[in-house]
Amino acid sequence: MVAMEGAVGAWAWWLGLLFGAVPLLCLAVWHSTDAWYCAAFALKYRGHGSNGIRRRLPPGHMGVPFLGETLSLLWYFKLARRPDDFIGAKKSAYGSAAGMYRTHLFGSPSIIACSPAANKFVLQSPESFGIRWPVPELVGITSVVNVEGSSHARLRGFILAAINRPSSLQTIATVVQPRVVAALRTWADKGTIVAATEIKKVTFANICKMFISMEPSPLTDKIDRWFGDLLDGLRAYPFDFPGTASHGARKSRRKLDAIFREELEARKKVDRQCDDLMGGLMQMKDEQGKKLSNEEVVDNIVSLVIAGYESTTIAIMWAVYHLAKSPVVLAKLREENIAMSKSKGGSTSTSLMITHTDIPKMKYTAKVVEETIRMANIAPMVHRVANRDVEYRGYTIPKGWAVLVWLRSLHTDPNYYEDPLSFNPNRWDEPAKAGTYQVFGGGPRVCAGNMLARLQVTIILHHLCVGYEWELLNPDAEINYLPHPRPADGAAMAFRKLST
Repeated sequence: MVAMEGAVGAWAWWLGLLFGAVPLLCLAVWHSTDAWYCAAFALKYRGHGSNGIRRRLPPGHMGVPFLGETLSLLWYFKLARRPDDFIGAKKSAYGSAAGMYRTHLFGSPSIIACSPAANKFVLQSPESFGIRWPVPELVGITSVVNVEGSSHARLRGFILAAINRPSSLQTIATVVQPRVVAALRTWADKGTIVAATEIKKVTFANICKMFISMEPSPLTDKIDRWFGDLLDGLRAYPFDFPGTASHGARKSRRKLDAIFREELEARKKVDRQCDDLMGGLMQMKDEQGKKLSNEEVVDNIVSLVIAGYESTTIAIMWAVYHLAKSPVVLAKLREENIAMSKSKGGSTSTSLMITHTDIPKMKYTAKVVEETIRMANIAPMVHRVANRDVEYRGYTIPKGWAVLVWLRSLHTDPNYYEDPLSFNPNRWDEPAKAGTYQVFGGGPRVCAGNMLARLQVTIILHHLCVGYEWELLNPDAEINYLPHPRPADGAAMAFRKLST
């Protein structure tokens, strides 16, 4: 009897520990990081702000020790496949008046900006907010996406001249179309394709030609794989040990550096000048006549290839995907593009090369392109860092904290776009509400290649609509959102020449 009572007592003790102490311990762990940062903030800022109001952090939560809210981010983006609920949960819990929340992501305390006003404030205040990628060396320490001040202005000016001015876009339109036309014929011969894979091939080939004068080869296949690894690790948690995405990205970055340095040295040895982006960077000089270093040329080539081909690939894939699900939109798009082809002497099912001057006449096509880019949300966020203590609407953004400008939250918010997750080009009959369309960022660092991206999407849509038809094999395939949004099957589809 005594033994039985002892056993019952022991069970009661363990059950009490399980249902009492363990939950309390979990609760303490959950709040420990947030309490630590809030206490450190309170000790540092015991005084008042410049407006006489006591300083305070934006609302939010810092997550668990070390990982912060990384697990929550992965849950919404990767497991639940509801990426917009990551911000939606914060709005429900803390309100949306300030448009900012505190968190801990990518290894550092952070502020999320996710309203038109807050995003504009950050993006258009370069003196207050600098650049901070989770792993800056992946995109290049000396590249245009990392440098600031006069170096950024100089590099950006060159890039704009090289790929975004009308004469450059006209040349690019001429260069890329033969490869696009040839690729579409190949797709039709195959009959069944994985759109994400095939679009990536042709887009990457065009970027290699324009940027580094490389034709498709086993080497460019390797370069493509290395860029894939680099992109996978670009926004991953910055763990640098074998098996992690970040570690793999660093290894691939070193391989890319070696290849591009070899190409650069080969050009220098024979004094070979190429009419491509690398050649232009090699000849570029600053105010004192000094040329870019080898490191600067390589860093900028890598960062521009990243920006130039993956984002365009994703946008084109989503255009093809949404058009396959929107027959009325596709019919209207086809009608406009066939009319354009006929006006240039083409037939009903044969597209002719379009020029940069043709594109402004393609009004409906432009609306399809903008709607595609809005829904694709290729870059869900951009990374900044507070250069100093910044006050915004009664809250303080501490110096040194990362600032994540959450662009995606604007484009999927029903307050700004009616039925935002539906593909509706007609919504662009009217311009978007001020500040709610930030697919290319904003301020002085707005994406320098935004017109090049639009041009490439327009070109492939023109040749697709005039000569081909397609259907998704898995129209209800799940969507993966990391590292970039795409259907789980890569948009597998049946593809054939348009029947007359």
